[in-house]
Amino acid sequence: MKMVKKYAGVMLCAAVSLSLAACGPQESSSEKTSSKGSELVVWEDKEKSIGIKDAVAEFEKEHDVKVKVVEKPYAQQIEDLRMDGPAGTGPDVLTMPGDQIGTAVTEGLIKELNVEKDVQSLYTDASIQSQKVDQKLYGLPKAVETTVLFYNKDLISEDELPQTLEEWYDYSKKTADGSKFGFLALFDQIYYAQSVMGGYGGNIFGKDKDGNDDPSDLGINNEGAVKGAELIQKFYQDGLFPAGIVGEQGINVLESLFTEGKAAAIISGPWNVEAFSKAGIDYGITKLPKLENGKNMSSFIGVKSYNVSAFSKHAELAQELAVFLANEKNSKKRYEQTKEVPAVQSLASDKAIMKSEAARAVTEQSRFSEQTPNIPEMNEIWTPADSALQTIATGKADPKKALDQAAETAKGQMKAKHSGT
Repeated sequence: MKMVKKYAGVMLCAAVSLSLAACGPQESSSEKTSSKGSELVVWEDKEKSIGIKDAVAEFEKEHDVKVKVVEKPYAQQIEDLRMDGPAGTGPDVLTMPGDQIGTAVTEGLIKELNVEKDVQSLYTDASIQSQKVDQKLYGLPKAVETTVLFYNKDLISEDELPQTLEEWYDYSKKTADGSKFGFLALFDQIYYAQSVMGGYGGNIFGKDKDGNDDPSDLGINNEGAVKGAELIQKFYQDGLFPAGIVGEQGINVLESLFTEGKAAAIISGPWNVEAFSKAGIDYGITKLPKLENGKNMSSFIGVKSYNVSAFSKHAELAQELAVFLANEKNSKKRYEQTKEVPAVQSLASDKAIMKSEAARAVTEQSRFSEQTPNIPEMNEIWTPADSALQTIATGKADPKKALDQAAETAKGQMKAKHSGT
């Protein structure tokens, strides 16, 4: 989910795009002819096509079709589909973050899937729910990720790890000297800060009677969110976080400090496993710490999925391919090549997968995680919330006032951009 929100904030398209997408071609009965000789195009994530190479070859042989796999950054694929879909140059199957599902459905960019309940039951509840809008299914999850704690074993041993965020504050007070640091996190961004704010009872949206996100019930400035933000501010005010990890370049500074051995622990995600290994860091990975209220820090669950383009001329065959790529056997094969934790429930206890410390940490942290809201209104949360957190981090605003302003801005944007809100 690394920085997916940076794309989510610009996910609204112009009215002309909406009208084009809403009119995406539907497969007529005359088109439901033999699939023999057809070609499907799959947009896969960057450097991840190796994970489906064998599955694609098997599907091609079984269905006597060709499957062309094109790698694109998964968070940008919906943006590309807006142009390529109507032009007839888009994919049949694409991959995307779960928090973009609502926007894609609203714009008519992806098709509803007709998948049996027994297939849906293969996946963890949170991952399959991320693919639903108004109880209708629009994708199948292929991988899950969530933030975890990385620690440098040369600086701190597993036995020495503080168990709560407040204890990490105390540890950092003893070790931070301006050039070296204890614990670091990108708490000036809601994607990471929600781990603290959520643990104290803050939430993005409340739920309606059916359990769906309710955009009229905004919780980014409730009592729990404010309490979490006050704790976050202490790390910055007391010099435990360097000024460089606030803002656009913050992620680069944070990762550099860790790979250079100047930070004992950071909050990051499984997307950095390979990079940290290549940097020669002897690191460990574990779930996020608890808070003083006894609750574990929360986190957003990121879900990558396979979805069928509304512009596909072979929608039924594309759905078959999506189901095939995301099944248990191919999900495990994909993990073996990419190390991305599969969303299939049975694989959560697979011995081969659970040998991975990263997979174990993601699986354990997932117990304390929340689904990243996938409704279009979420697009109006990221920027105001991040702006508020940056003023909190730099000491320019009181946490309550900053979050109240963020909530007002978000409400105004939702009212202007989303009818019925």
